[in-house]
Amino acid sequence: MRIVIREDDLRGKAIAELLQSHLDFAAEHSPPESVHALNLAALRQPDITFWCAWDGDKLLGCVALKQLDPAHGEIKSMHTAPSARGRGVARKLLAHLMTAARKRGYRRLSLETGSMEAFAAARALYQSFGFGISAPFGDYVLDPYSEFMTIALSA
Repeated sequence: MRIVIREDDLRGKAIAELLQSHLDFAAEHSPPESVHALNLAALRQPDITFWCAWDGDKLLGCVALKQLDPAHGEIKSMHTAPSARGRGVARKLLAHLMTAARKRGYRRLSLETGSMEAFAAARALYQSFGFGISAPFGDYVLDPYSEFMTIALSA
């Protein structure tokens, strides 16, 4: 498998389907008031950059970086296609996003993910990169179904 990561304009059918899968997964494993996944329109905002991982014409996964302020970014919409899970796609996407965040001068990256078992692999991935548990950030509030994580970035 050859993984190529490129910025995406969120206009293709494949990404619409992958993001719907992401939204469906979140809805299946979280109560409605605790689903913080963004739809296509929300991801098309100017403060969000979106990347996809491809192997030829096969979409493997996606991730987005939202600017919260000039020094703080949020990871959004991290999702790997079921057929590509366990093959390093999420790891490469996360490394790519973190490199982009450092180039932008962000000093901190944060994220919200589910606290339930269905999100355990995601939490383990973030922890393997050095993310630690944190308080809610931005507009988030304490929620038993959410886990907040953050990492300080060096230049």
